[in-house]
Amino acid sequence: MTGLAAPSYAVRVAEEDADREACFTVRKQVFVAEQGVPEDIEYDAYDAGALHVLAVRADGVPLGTGRLLYGVAAAERTGGDPAVGSLGRLAVVREARGLGVGAALVRAIEDTARARGLAAVDLHAQTQALGFYRRLGYEAYGPEYLEAGIPHQAMRRSL
Repeated sequence: MTGLAAPSYAVRVAEEDADREACFTVRKQVFVAEQGVPEDIEYDAYDAGALHVLAVRADGVPLGTGRLLYGVAAAERTGGDPAVGSLGRLAVVREARGLGVGAALVRAIEDTARARGLAAVDLHAQTQALGFYRRLGYEAYGPEYLEAGIPHQAMRRSL
């Protein structure tokens, strides 16, 4: 033990324009720059109506983001069930991985989904992240598939 504490952070719904921009900046850093996802498919028409969450360090530096689609916007990703939301675009900057930021973002999205009356949350997990989501109570279903050239698996958790 080195005596160094993990940096403190907060997770909040990104309601202000600056917070939403910070979400997009994190996604660009993680998905576009780090993972090579083409920028023109990283951002989509769902971003405008999605609920975005943002994790920020105590000094205001953005650490991670995720989004929740619900209602009609989630239908094509959840099999059309209006009681199921779609968690997506979960990204944590490299220097914040392992600090619990991703789990805190998932729980914040689940809390928001529950508050909107949803019964479950679906997500499309990169296969390298299946263990992370399983530890949070998600169960894989269906075949593995490619999304943006990256292997994925559908997962769901009842709320």
